Amino acid sequence: MTNKTNLQIQKERALDFLQQVVAGNIDDAYDSYVNMHGVHHNVYYSSEFASLKKGMKENHAQFPNKRLMVKNLVGEGDLVAVHSNIVLKAGEPGMAVVHIFRFEDGKIVEMWDVGQAIPLDSPNRRGAF
Repeated sequence: MTNKTNLQIQKERALDFLQQVVAGNIDDAYDSYVNMHGVHHNVYYSSEFASLKKGMKENHAQFPNKRLMVKNLVGEGDLVAVHSNIVLKAGEPGMAVVHIFRFEDGKIVEMWDVGQAIPLDSPNRRGAF
């Protein structure tokens, strides 16, 4: 039997949080994984998690069939980074996104996210991933 490290648990929690959000289980995701007294750094919402949660619900209402495809997952100390392709509408290339989570006592207390739209006509033949 293998005991999981704290970092392995944090990685699993970061992944499950994103998967739950994309599936529309936003309240459950926040209840399970987020310390609501923490902060986020998404520039489109005020810094408290309640504001971001509301934005995620609005995004899910607009794009209920979005998909998340995780490409890379890395962690060090109390930080976990998830590099993924998020496709809002079928048939579109979507966005390359990196979410960075800082954990404290098993909960997300700080979050950063950055994204780049993937153009249909990119000159990079290897693509975004």
